[in-house]
Amino acid sequence: MPISALLARIRRLVPQSGDGHYDEIVRNFGVGALRPPPTPMTDGELARAIAEFLKEAPSSKSVAALGRRLDPSSPL
Repeated sequence: MPISALLARIRRLVPQSGDGHYDEIVRNFGVGALRPPPTPMTDGELARAIAEFLKEAPSSKSVAALGRRLDPSSPL
């Protein structure tokens, strides 16, 4: 799945607030810290991963946890 399509799905799940969660996701895909899932995720799987990410302020720790949910083979 292209990153743009994944980001569109994520955008629907992240509230439009000023807390920077979505911007942090976009930035980390841009620098390669986040990778798209190697196999497609269901909407439910993606929603659970994003909900977990939203529980904390954006940080390297929360991005690493999201990265592991998106791609379990991630070295983060």
